[in-house]
Order: sequence, then structure tokens, then C-alpha cells
Amino acid sequence: MELSTRRERVGWYFYDWANSAFSTTVITVFLGPYLTSIAEKAAGCVDDGCDDAVIHPLGLSIAPGALFPYTVSLSVLLTVFVLPVVGAIADRSPRKKQLLALFAYIGAGATAAMLFLTGDRYLLGAGLFLLANVAFGASVVVYNSFLPQIADEEDRDRVSSFGWAWGYLGGGLLLLLNVAAVLMKDSLGLSTGEVARYSLVSAGLWWAGFTTIPLLRLRNRPVADEAAVVTGNVLTAGFSQLWRTLRGLKAYPLTLFFLAAYLIYNDGIQTVISLASQYGTEELQLDQSVLVPTILMVQFLAFAGALLLGRLARAIGAWKTVLVSLVLWTLVVLVAFFLPAKQAVPFVILGGAIGLVLGGSQALSRSLFSQLIPKGKEGEYFGIYEISDKGTSWLGPLLFGLAYDLTRSYRIAIVSLLVFFVVGFIALAFVPIRRAIEQAGNTPPERL
Repeated sequence: MELSTRRERVGWYFYDWANSAFSTTVITVFLGPYLTSIAEKAAGCVDDGCDDAVIHPLGLSIAPGALFPYTVSLSVLLTVFVLPVVGAIADRSPRKKQLLALFAYIGAGATAAMLFLTGDRYLLGAGLFLLANVAFGASVVVYNSFLPQIADEEDRDRVSSFGWAWGYLGGGLLLLLNVAAVLMKDSLGLSTGEVARYSLVSAGLWWAGFTTIPLLRLRNRPVADEAAVVTGNVLTAGFSQLWRTLRGLKAYPLTLFFLAAYLIYNDGIQTVISLASQYGTEELQLDQSVLVPTILMVQFLAFAGALLLGRLARAIGAWKTVLVSLVLWTLVVLVAFFLPAKQAVPFVILGGAIGLVLGGSQALSRSLFSQLIPKGKEGEYFGIYEISDKGTSWLGPLLFGLAYDLTRSYRIAIVSLLVFFVVGFIALAFVPIRRAIEQAGNTPPERL
């Protein structure tokens, strides 16, 4: 029997299309600068700078510019506890599609509620983002766990790459509409802040609306181990299974080795994605009319990049292709450190390079990891994997925030991310990937 139909795979692609609006419009472009401006207003910043200003969330004293990276870091710290449990529950429940709906609509609702993020309500903004980002990560855990069920080992790189490409296309399309609103703000009678706020709301509505397509097309499958079906308290069963999964990881040391390498280098990728807008605004002093179209360009180039690196993976293997992408990411960070302020062209060129390498490195990492998962434990392992995926990194934003807080230099903050790509490359290069796949009980594809 065929693993899945084309109709079901297209439905699976559409959840990438739906949730990528949150990644692009909220995390990558609008929320960082908008939440920072609200925090600066609360701190009483004056026109000549904000160097000595502080805000006091929950009794702490921090620079307004550090609020967003700290909030990203905190949201991911929460996912460390939430996402593996969600994965364990997904594997033990025959209603995986309903779990996807639950988390998707919680995240979309929290995002749409940013309509009320006005004045100096930086705590409201931070709280809504925490809820939305954790729900986003939980929904992607369930979504990713469908991948081994709808594609075999020879087809998985292609299906995963196409899903990522489809996601960048959807996220880019909504961002295009929001860019048009930024450029037309005067004729619309709106301020830059109002356009940013309505753009955040549009991401929530987009996310919720397009989630209906995968919910109609994906099908629930029987639990691999019928004895593991949840019959009592699903949360208690999820924690119990999580504990067994963590203990059982020692039986797959090479999977754990790959996961450690991924968590390191993907922290760097996600930090660049989530804080690029803030770096461009605060350090390079670029206007939103330059910054937003550039990031829009990145989304559409990432669509092409995911397909391009997917083709390269079919020629030389996914593992080698990811290693090549990490070399390119290292060059991106080095170039970003030397970018001149108030000059749009170098920033646009760098954005093009990011777009070409972005989608493929993430898509191929996902498909590669799916080969290292024992059958029937897809949700559990993707729950651990998702801790550092798609804007849910924590070490990177924490290091970025600390570097800025201590030096008040965004350039030092951005170059500090080099450590993630260098260490991640070395760690991934030492993974014996074919042996790791066989150790998990799976058949390696022809090329790695």
C-alpha cells in the first residue's frame, strides 16, 4: 500500500505555507523592531539615544534592545519542557491531526491578539509571543512527525525540501502584502507602528485560515505500538513516555550525536533569522522601506534555494550538502559584521546569499534526522529536535542579547554567532551518518 497520496502530501505542504507567516512576518520582520520601540517608549528613551535607558520586566533591569532576544530565549527554554512531551503524546494518540489543530489555533489566536499591543505594553507583547512561539513549536512537532509516514527514505529529501520551499513561498506572499502596506502607509493614513501591528495580526489570521487545508487532507494513522495507545490521562502518559525516550536514547548514541550537532548549528541559523531585522534597524540604521523588501526577497530566494539544495542532495547526499551550507553560513556572519551602516546595496546582496542557503539547510536537516528515528517514535524524537527549530533557539539569542547588553554593540553580538556554525560543522562532520541510520533500524538512502 502506498504510504500516502499526492493529495495528502500537498495537504502536508500547506501547513508549512500556513505557519511560515508567523516565522516571516512576526519573528523575522515586524515583532523585533516593534516590540523594541514599545520597550523604548516605556523606558522613556529620548531622541538622542537609548544607551542608558532600562526597563524592568518582572523586577529585572535590562536594556530595551535586549527585550526581544531575551523573550525569544525564554520561549525556547519553555519549549525544552513542552515539545518532547507533545511528541510523546502524538506518538501515543491515534488523533494526531486533532493535536495539530489544537496547537495551530492556540498559536494563531495569540498572534492575532497582538492587535492589542499598543502604548507601552511590552509585557503583553512578550507574553503573547511566548504563548504563540511555544504553540508554534508544538504544532511543528506534530507536523514533522507525519514526514516518515508519508515518504520513504529515498523520497524524503525531496518531500521535505518541497515542504520548506512551499512554506517560504507562503510566508513570502503574506510578507509581500505587508510590504505593500508599509510602502502605502501614508495613503492609508497609518503610521509605521500601526502597519506593523496590523501585519502581526494578519499573520495570525493567515496561519489559522490555511491550517484548514492540511486538516482536511491529512489522515490519522494507527499507533505503531497498539499497547502504547493512551487510554488514561494523556498528559501523564506523555511525561512517562518522554522519560522512557530519554532513557532509551543511549541505545542510539549516533542519533544523539547528530541531534547535538544540529542543535548547535541550527541555533546560529535561527538567531540570524529572528534578529536580522533588529540588526538592520538598530546597527545598520536601515529604514523599513529597505529592510522589509530585502527580507521579502529572502523568502522567495529561499523557495528556490530549498529546491536547489534538494537537487544537490540527490547528487551528493543530504549530509554533504548540509556541511556545504554551514560553510556558507559562516561566510554570511563574517560579511554581516563588516557591512557598512546606512548603505542598502551590501545588505541586499547579503540577503540574497542568505535566501539561497536558508531553506535547503533546514529542509535537509529535517529529512536527514527523520532517517535516524526508530519507527513508531517519530513524534517523540521530533519533539526533541524541534527544541531548536524554526525560531525556537535559545543559546543564540541569549548569547546575542548578552553580547549586546555588555558591549552595546550589535556588531559584536552578530559576530559572536560564528561559534555555532564552526562548532556545528565540526560536530556534524564527525557523525558516521550511514552507520547512524542503520543503528536506528532504518535503510540508508543510496547517497548520503
